[in-house]
Amino acid sequence: MYSSQLLKGTYQTIILKLLSEHDRMYGYEISQKVKELSKGDIQLPEGSLYPILHKMQEEGLVQMERVSIGKRVRRYYSITRAGHQSSKEKLQEFENFVRTMRLLLSPKTSMS
Repeated sequence: MYSSQLLKGTYQTIILKLLSEHDRMYGYEISQKVKELSKGDIQLPEGSLYPILHKMQEEGLVQMERVSIGKRVRRYYSITRAGHQSSKEKLQEFENFVRTMRLLLSPKTSMS
């Protein structure tokens, strides 16, 4: 499991990536998929997930649809066109960041 401080900046990117690969997902489903794909190394608690989803909705990156299931109401989230664009940008930014971190943190191979 990774520290919440390390993960905090990646949650939105993770959520956008998941939603870009699925038609729509509800909150618990998102958190379970993150846990499953990361083999339990990353957990997205509800206390973090829903504020992020609400902020993303306000920014026009996702849209929310309420669906009645029996007596319950489930909120489904889907990615918008702006969300798809943001997802591409955030994934590229993250790949560049990882590449830079590898350069910075890799052991030096020769003495300078």
